[in-house]
Amino acid sequence: MKALCTTLALATAALTAHAQDKVTFLTSWYAQAEHGGYYQAVATGIYKKHGLDVTVKMGGPQVNAVQLLAAGQADFMMGKDFQVLNGIQSGVPMVTVAAVFQSEPQGMVTHPEVNSLADLKGKTIYLATSGRTSWFPWLKAKYGLEDGQTRPYTFNMQPFFADKNAVQQGYPGSEPFTAQQAGQKVKFFLFADEGYPPYGNTIVTMQKMAKDKPDVVQRFVKATLEGWKSYLQNPAPGNALIKQDNPKMDDATLAYGVKVMKDMKFFDGGDAAKMGPGVMTDARWQKTYELMVTGELLKPMPNWKDAYTLQFVKDLK
Repeated sequence: MKALCTTLALATAALTAHAQDKVTFLTSWYAQAEHGGYYQAVATGIYKKHGLDVTVKMGGPQVNAVQLLAAGQADFMMGKDFQVLNGIQSGVPMVTVAAVFQSEPQGMVTHPEVNSLADLKGKTIYLATSGRTSWFPWLKAKYGLEDGQTRPYTFNMQPFFADKNAVQQGYPGSEPFTAQQAGQKVKFFLFADEGYPPYGNTIVTMQKMAKDKPDVVQRFVKATLEGWKSYLQNPAPGNALIKQDNPKMDDATLAYGVKVMKDMKFFDGGDAAKMGPGVMTDARWQKTYELMVTGELLKPMPNWKDAYTLQFVKDLK
């Protein structure tokens, strides 16, 4: 009898060890420090601790994350508020379940002579196509800028370096470091500091997933936030996996990215300082929705609140 009980206990333990929910998460770009928490949760076993077998897949310029999510080829993706609201309007039932960054890390890189975003009048502005349907309408309305000032940004900073009258889009952990490595002095202006409301680095899934598997979603959110806390304390395990996925990524770039995220308190600043990481609020989402409608990036729609749910972040602290 004792032997039978032992055998049953071992069988149960083995079954439990293998009964992990398989989850695929899709990032927004090539692996980098801004994706570190997801890789950290894989590398340190945090996802496994929460009963999840997570595969992190890189995004990139040729990857349509929304299409892959809608087709069931990913369970979660790293998203943007504008992207999800547009999806709702287009009939793609996505939903944002947590905000890893309390502010969108988008901003403007300028030469040292520029003192504020108000100084952008008359400047040549390099921006990517995606910027025209997200932050540039906001920037135009706020500072009186014009479409005629813009030029296509091809993710090469040389045109900006060569023209002292130019400015360009960027992220604080990327373009400023490239400039530093090239011996160029620059300034960086974060749009969120001037009132740009969207969250950054959000966790997005399909509404069906949130409804049918709320336990999986809750565990994924909680484990991911634990992964981010761990990564910002000791990024080495996550960085090792980042470099496996993206061999072009180097230690210096990763270290700079981690420092910027910590200094700018993307993860634990804002509402997260009081309410806990991952938190979102109705008020912030309403500001983003109204910004899109005012900027004619979105038609008024009664179901815009379907773009997010507070269900999975309300009790995390």
